[in-house]
Amino acid sequence: MAEPLVPTGQVDLRPLTTLGVGGRARWYVRASSVEEVATAYAWAQDRNLEVFVLGGGSNLVVADEGWPGLVLHVGINGATFWGDGTDTFVTAGAGGTWDDLVLAVVSRGLAGVECLSGIPGTVGATPLQNVGAYGQEVAGVIDSVTAFDRATGETLRIPSDECGFGYRMSRFKGRDAGRFVVCHVTLRVRPGFPTVTYPDLVDYVERHAIMSPGVGDVRDAVIAIRRRKGMVLDAADPDTRSVGSFFVNPVIKDEVYHRIAAGGGIPSFAAGAGFVKISAAWLIERAGFGRGFGAGGAALSTKHPLAITNRGGASAREVVALAARIKHQVADRFGIWLRPEPLFVGFGDDADVAYLQAHDAAG
Repeated sequence: MAEPLVPTGQVDLRPLTTLGVGGRARWYVRASSVEEVATAYAWAQDRNLEVFVLGGGSNLVVADEGWPGLVLHVGINGATFWGDGTDTFVTAGAGGTWDDLVLAVVSRGLAGVECLSGIPGTVGATPLQNVGAYGQEVAGVIDSVTAFDRATGETLRIPSDECGFGYRMSRFKGRDAGRFVVCHVTLRVRPGFPTVTYPDLVDYVERHAIMSPGVGDVRDAVIAIRRRKGMVLDAADPDTRSVGSFFVNPVIKDEVYHRIAAGGGIPSFAAGAGFVKISAAWLIERAGFGRGFGAGGAALSTKHPLAITNRGGASAREVVALAARIKHQVADRFGIWLRPEPLFVGFGDDADVAYLQAHDAAG
């Protein structure tokens, strides 16, 4: 007979996140199956507690006050591959390490996720914000998501076209935020050529004279590029003690782009009719925030201005204050409101967090 699922009280959340800031969870439990996810929710409901779902902790800023309810840490592991004609499907547990899954796919010579190598966090986190990098998005390979619906208590298979994927967005982060707990993700991949379109990646391949890169070559290149920018977790490198990119590259109207680009030099990418995606890092640097800028324990990475890092002993208050300052100054200089990538946990009605999450229709 299985042991009963009993949450633990007063668990420090800092070591469970890559940024390493924040307080304690009033209650904490790790669920290793869909059934345990359901049991944890029932336990919290009986005690009128709010539930926060934790994955790999790579995209979170936890408040110094911690979380007043139950932290449900999803630990469903394992991955199964099977074929269907030219396609290969892989169903992976939400608690598995994302980069381990990418390695397993690439090692089979399958394309579709090679550019998403080196991204920290778990499999279950990737559909929430439609993780993307170097010319690929996970939405391009997701076949379906299996999730526990806390509204009904049922476990549902949600096809990709019902996930509401957009640029760094999904229904799980948007209109249905907090409703679903992702338990499994099924990818559809196939043999093919890797994606080599992003300028950093193209430059790497050319400089290393890789004539006909395979998916393994591209994975190696992406990891090398990310490591150079401090975006691959390394306990010895404080630049990696972060949430990765703190702000999303903004997608703006053509006329706004032409106004900003009058001085030239801004990295940009087509983003559909009438829109352009531009570099948030470029905006941040031109707004006066150089690499390494910061105060107290929170500072920009010394390698990349898009990452806010914990240089040692940083508080969550210092992190959000620096982020709000950056957003405010970019808005004043360029008229563009940056949108943050991480989730903010336990902040309540904090003014800085409210500002960071606010949108400006003018962009």
